[in-house]
Amino acid sequence: MNSLKKEFLELLDKDLEFRYAIAGYLGISEILKRLDNIAEEQVKLREEQIELRKEQIKIREEQNKLREEQLKLREEQIKLGKEQIRIAEEQVKLREDFNKMLLMFEKMENRLIRVERTLEKLTIDIEDEAKSVIKFKLKELGISLKLTSLVLPDLEINVYGTSDDICVIGEATVRAGAKLIDELLEKFEKLRNDYPNFLRKKIIFVIYASLPMAELIEKAKEKNIWLLKATEEFFRPEKIFYEI
Repeated sequence: MNSLKKEFLELLDKDLEFRYAIAGYLGISEILKRLDNIAEEQVKLREEQIELRKEQIKIREEQNKLREEQLKLREEQIKLGKEQIRIAEEQVKLREDFNKMLLMFEKMENRLIRVERTLEKLTIDIEDEAKSVIKFKLKELGISLKLTSLVLPDLEINVYGTSDDICVIGEATVRAGAKLIDELLEKFEKLRNDYPNFLRKKIIFVIYASLPMAELIEKAKEKNIWLLKATEEFFRPEKIFYEI
């Protein structure tokens, strides 16, 4: 009897059809089927809940990533704002420096204008002084002529005068070196080649310099060019004329 009972219980546990047969016999077959269906639905529901939980976790991770990106973006915006402020401050500083430079340039320009006016006045004064002194010295040599300036399209000589067969060609300056003699002779050559009608048979080369450099004095002696100022003759050639 006990073995039969044991076998019967094993069949109920292991054999689904036998279990349904017994349940039907007992009148509860339909209930068991519903219970099994409910169990399957519960399993499916749990699986869906697990999937839903996984999706929630993914959504939360995405939200965290989005929040991190928002924080990074905000930090970048803060950095950009600071950079814009720094650039604006630099622009203000640059504008101030630029205005200071403009003011400095204006001051320099005004000083240059004053210097140019002074030099212009000094040049005019020295030229007038040179013409007066040279005219007086020539008169002492028995030569009487009017001295002026000669201005041509591509040539300018600031001490010039003619009388009969004599022509005076000279330069007047406050301070000069030996290069001035080269310039004077170059002007003479240009006159002889391009404007010979402004020359005469006898040429007097003269340089009037208030502060001649030593090299100018030496070259004047070498080239036999009259070099003087109001109070001193640095060099006068024995033969004052150069004949062409």
